[in-house]
Amino acid sequence: MAEEPLLRVESVTKSFGGVVAVSDISFEINRGDFLGIIGPNGSGKTTLVNLITGFVRADRGSIRFKGMEISGKRPYDIADLGISRTFQMVRLFYNLPAYKNLIIPLSSRRVKRLAAGSYGEKDDTAIDLLDDMGFERDSFVPYKPAGTLPHGYLKRLDLARAMALRPELLILDELFSGMSMSEVASTLPLIEKFHEEGITIVMVEHRLKELFNVASRIMVLNYGVKIAEGPPDEISQNPKVKEAYLGIEVEV
Repeated sequence: MAEEPLLRVESVTKSFGGVVAVSDISFEINRGDFLGIIGPNGSGKTTLVNLITGFVRADRGSIRFKGMEISGKRPYDIADLGISRTFQMVRLFYNLPAYKNLIIPLSSRRVKRLAAGSYGEKDDTAIDLLDDMGFERDSFVPYKPAGTLPHGYLKRLDLARAMALRPELLILDELFSGMSMSEVASTLPLIEKFHEEGITIVMVEHRLKELFNVASRIMVLNYGVKIAEGPPDEISQNPKVKEAYLGIEVEV
């Protein structure tokens, strides 16, 4: 018997004020997949992420995680099931020290349940997580107010917060947006490491070269419709994809 997909999205549609943001989209994600989602601005990528993570409710369609219907559930209930995400525009507690931004996810029902009392002291765990993200635990950076940190650190702090939930499915919404090339180069190995450790990843990204080098499958949206899905090398040569990007070559 075939294993149930980790995530199954079936005929999901969402409109805002008569404008269809996502139209009849269906796809599946199996455990261990690395799915990249691309498309021009306004193609429905973030709306799709919001639908999966409960920040927006679908007008119709089904979203199932580990066989359970999650469409309509609240974000914190979906996170408790094992889906975590980053945000295109990071949402942090800017007045708190960077490491304190991890205390809420480390105090979540999910982490308490999975840790079973063996996760250690929360402040130390938070510092350990940030050290893994390149925050240099022996520097002052983890202890500075989040609002004083450069953009690249904020993005990695958002990633650390998502990872603190011990997700089975990690959704990255334009994690590299606003990062320099050197920041992207230092963050990409982290994403690959998480995937190698068994985390299933969905990555929405505009940096196509970097994404195509790590994702095993690419799904392309345009005007809220899925226009293509397949391996990166096939997607880079797809005429519909090239047309969606106004004739710009899609490089692998």
